[in-house]
Amino acid sequence: MSSSAAPIESSASNKWMILSTVVTGTFMSTLDSSIVNIALPTIRRELGAGDSVEWIILSYLLTTTSTLLIMGKLSDWLGRREMYITGFSVFVLGSLLCGLAQNIWALVGFRIIQGLGASMIFAIGPAIVSDAFSPQERGRALGLTGSVVAAGSSAGPVIGGLLLGQFGWSSIFFVNVPIGLIAIWRAATILPPSRKVIGQRFDIVGAGLFLLGVTSLLTGLDFGPEPRYGWDNSLVIGLLSTGVLLLVAFLLWELRQKEPMLKLGLFTIRPYTAAILAAFCGFVASGSNIFVMPFFLQQLLGLPPATAGLVLLAGPLTLSVVAPLGGYLSDKISARWISSAGLLITASGYFAFSMLQADWDWHDVVWRSSLVSLGFGLFQSPNSSSALNAAPLSERGIASSMIAFMRNLGFVVGIALAAAVWYSTRNRYALANNVAPEATPAQILGMHYAYLVMTGLVLLGALISLTRGTTSGNSAQTNFPEGSVSSVAS
Repeated sequence: MSSSAAPIESSASNKWMILSTVVTGTFMSTLDSSIVNIALPTIRRELGAGDSVEWIILSYLLTTTSTLLIMGKLSDWLGRREMYITGFSVFVLGSLLCGLAQNIWALVGFRIIQGLGASMIFAIGPAIVSDAFSPQERGRALGLTGSVVAAGSSAGPVIGGLLLGQFGWSSIFFVNVPIGLIAIWRAATILPPSRKVIGQRFDIVGAGLFLLGVTSLLTGLDFGPEPRYGWDNSLVIGLLSTGVLLLVAFLLWELRQKEPMLKLGLFTIRPYTAAILAAFCGFVASGSNIFVMPFFLQQLLGLPPATAGLVLLAGPLTLSVVAPLGGYLSDKISARWISSAGLLITASGYFAFSMLQADWDWHDVVWRSSLVSLGFGLFQSPNSSSALNAAPLSERGIASSMIAFMRNLGFVVGIALAAAVWYSTRNRYALANNVAPEATPAQILGMHYAYLVMTGLVLLGALISLTRGTTSGNSAQTNFPEGSVSSVAS
């Protein structure tokens, strides 16, 4: 059965209302990813959490990443409008329960609920925007979405600090409830009916293999760099091995299914595959930078946390300004060129960071961070627009969720990779020179090599980006067969 029907059209004015509704959810879910970090010391103290406090972050990250593809597929199956409103509702419920939590494990459990809602929002938001705008306008729309992502990331610590100081840690969760309820009402009122694939069964086995495989792999990658575990720990090795085996089993299972959760034929579309692989390289480098830079600012430059936080704002603020420009240019210039040029600029920023020294001041960090974000702002929106333009309409939900999945996976892999390169290099230097691994020369050398690896990854991403070719309009709709599509009533 074919699914060549076009998306339900939105009027010129309504599409911007749709975009404003979607970016509200994007801002809230992105904000919640960063707002919690600043409250961790307070939560640890008031709930007596000890080292278990890390699971407040880890549970949210694991839930969102491991369920993104599942939510994307469900949105193709059940309808994007319905899934988005459901996701927002689950997110608001999870936020309310988090604020009411009386102990650490209740909070972790409620963060899982919150993460499920955020996963639906992350996975489906770009697809809804893509449906509302023509291929010639998607870049600009996704560029504005990218600005909101950057704004949410940068505003999180600031808003979190204000709420924490005035109302306590519960307020960082309660604040989502009234805003979320208004956003749910807007989504129900404004989002248009969406088409959905019918006549297909949901691939429960494939979804289960993917969920368990990604959860095992990411948990292993999170535990590996920690001193209390280490990469040679039997638990870490077991988690990584289990994750890889389950994901291989997932791919083998999908190849045998007539109605798989993830149609591997999607990856035969060169512009789409090149876009998500380039994004993965870029996000691995971003994750590495996010991990290393706070240590450099506070441990080696000796900046107080408040000052370090202000210095770290340079990147998100630059991204929030440049992302709309990248989106606008992508509607005028081929994504192949602008995305690749953006990654080259980002690579030059990381290479400049590889020359870091312990006598730098904040100016040396700010201009390099701005250079990295300038390039990434030019890359991200055109790259996402290119991927969604190349994907078949009936697969746009899962195509959108794959981009979000690559972002989350890249961040986790990047943290693990940066820790491995940084720690192993500084430890070898310490042994060779009979100094402590925490000595400044050892730390500097380790960070130097970490940034060289980031540079290489982004250059690889630029090379992959150049191989994408061109995508015209939404021609990919005519690719492999799908289930039939029907309209959903408002």
